[in-house]
Amino acid sequence: MKTENTSEIEFPETLNEAMKYFGDQERAFEFMKTLRWPDGVVKCPRCNSSEVSFISTRKLWTCKHCVTKKQFTIKVGTVLEDSAITFDKWLCAFWLIANAKNGISSYEIGRALGVTQRTGWFMLQRIRLAMQNGSIVKLGGHVEVDETFIGAKARNMHYKVKKERRIKNGGYAHMTPVIGLLERGIRDKASRIKVEVVASRTKKDLQKKVRKYVLKGANIITDALPSYNGLEEDGFTREFVDHAKAYANGHVHTNGLENFWSLLKRSIRGTYVNVEPFHLFRYLDEQAFRFNERKDKDGDKGRFLTAIAGIFGKGLTWNELTGKNIQAGGLPA
Repeated sequence: MKTENTSEIEFPETLNEAMKYFGDQERAFEFMKTLRWPDGVVKCPRCNSSEVSFISTRKLWTCKHCVTKKQFTIKVGTVLEDSAITFDKWLCAFWLIANAKNGISSYEIGRALGVTQRTGWFMLQRIRLAMQNGSIVKLGGHVEVDETFIGAKARNMHYKVKKERRIKNGGYAHMTPVIGLLERGIRDKASRIKVEVVASRTKKDLQKKVRKYVLKGANIITDALPSYNGLEEDGFTREFVDHAKAYANGHVHTNGLENFWSLLKRSIRGTYVNVEPFHLFRYLDEQAFRFNERKDKDGDKGRFLTAIAGIFGKGLTWNELTGKNIQAGGLPA
């Protein structure tokens, strides 16, 4: 371990050290407190007042400025809000998922941390929310664009009638389309990716994502799918490779994205086995996070710190996660 001068808190470098370090409840609490209020001034998350008093026996504060003298903890206003899970378990869970190349299942989290599988699943979904990158920085340079389908293969289904119907319809009708956009790295800059669920592979849906995430003037590299035709009219240049003839023609290829699809599908099939379309975007966020942070100069510690820093200003309840607050018409209940 080494000491960070900026925060005067010693951070672990490995999972073994992290478990020992955050196993101390007081140390874990102080770490989270410093993360939440790096300047050392505790402020009410509701009114932003610093007129607060600390109740040490309960590890919470009372705001003197709020009319109702409301109490709050470090977790208020974060993805950890309303969770009874202690910081030591939360921090180890963040370390595990941020650095597991092929992901980690809720059953593994449950066994490792001593919680139920259901609790482990809820924890992982909250962590995936923290991993979401809301950056508005667009991709540029050479940008590979490709799409894939996520879901069970029709030929592997057990029910003959259902299998034959889906294979007849092309085999993809029941699967979820996903688009990936990868900015190639140059010199010391690693490539980075944005990945999202899309409604379809039509020109309207795919080109909408290109315009949203890619700078005009960038060179778009795709396969021969006609849905990408006409991007030149929007200020992009485009090169494509026909996979029926070759997988690469010099720098014109989508091999970077093919590598990412391989990692993504390996984690889904090997670790999670099956992912419901309703939750798929969360697993895409997780895999994109690890891909974009794979070259972090501080290794496991750096990825952990980046992930845990994303907990603020976000929240996820059980009803939101399971869709219980959604009416039949698709509106919040």
